[in-house]
Amino acid sequence: MRPDPSPAVRALLSRLPVFDAHADTIGRAVDLGEDLGSRTESGHLDLVRGREGGLGAFVVVAWVDPELFAADPRARADAMFDAAHDLACRHPTRFRLVGNAAELDRARADGCISGILGIEGGHPLEGRLDRLHEFFERGLRVLTLVWNNHLPWVRSCRDGAGADIPPGLSEFGREVVSEMNQLGIVVDLSHAAEQSFHDALEQSAHPVIASHSGCRALHDHPRNLTDAQLRALADRGGVVGIVFHPGFLDAGARAEEARVRATPAWRALDALPPAERFLAGQALMRRDASPLPAARLVDHILHAIDVAGIDHVGLGSDFDGIDRGPEWLEDASCYGTLAELLHRRGLSLPDLEKVLGGNMERVFREVTSIGSDAFHLTPRNRPEPVGV
Repeated sequence: MRPDPSPAVRALLSRLPVFDAHADTIGRAVDLGEDLGSRTESGHLDLVRGREGGLGAFVVVAWVDPELFAADPRARADAMFDAAHDLACRHPTRFRLVGNAAELDRARADGCISGILGIEGGHPLEGRLDRLHEFFERGLRVLTLVWNNHLPWVRSCRDGAGADIPPGLSEFGREVVSEMNQLGIVVDLSHAAEQSFHDALEQSAHPVIASHSGCRALHDHPRNLTDAQLRALADRGGVVGIVFHPGFLDAGARAEEARVRATPAWRALDALPPAERFLAGQALMRRDASPLPAARLVDHILHAIDVAGIDHVGLGSDFDGIDRGPEWLEDASCYGTLAELLHRRGLSLPDLEKVLGGNMERVFREVTSIGSDAFHLTPRNRPEPVGV
């Protein structure tokens, strides 16, 4: 039976402490025209369900599909940033884009959920540092250096890199990290190859994150971090956001998802447009795949705490970028269930607050303070509000 949050956990959640380091939700607004300010019938996250779950801030991720948007990845990222700005304008009393700690504090004081603009994969930079500056001026504050597609300047954790791909970061890749440090953009190392991970840690003058990863010791998946990586991340003050994707958390769940993807029902989804196909796939996976107990996600969080320390673990759900979450963690209204499970497994309320969001917030505050008030979302970068 799904556990209800205790009164103490409910009181904690009422302060909106959750900082989710990775959610692909804005794609639903771009491709399906959904108003994420309302409770939606599809997907994982909207402002209504987020508030119910105690969500105070999340990284609004612009993931640019490298196959569908290979011709102009920058334009796709711009369209997703436009949608995020539009969401803030449509719901100014409930959602605000923030670029630094001062803006985060003001949003919290006003009772708004904060959105922090991110890009997943460096391909929209098109190999140019000036693109990084342009995205920064539009609000970019988190950049996942690489997705599953290798880039000429950074290797992904996936197989298939050719001889022209560096084993880690190229010299240009190091320049990207240094420029991010100068601007006040958080370096995100999820999806990075191990050498890319360590090269970026070496290059960065500030703490970095791995926004949505699991623990390799519990499931030997290339998207997960080894204990050595977890310790190295902690040694530099960084934070890992534990992902909710069952296929990254458990070998049996990964096999179960592969079984569903081999069925005729799944293959029939190929006839649908990409966004509709993804939503239909979510529904099919939830219906046909055996659920992964939420305790498995708790296992990964507690292992990461054991290895990296309580100050270096957070959450990175990957909501709306995954087919399903673990059992009881179907959408953003369910962070409270996870909080209760962690509390029952021994996390004190102060430690729980760190994991739910305090640790990720610390890195965001430190990195974005570089620019102080000189670098933030100025009115000229914000469309005028169009309603409430």
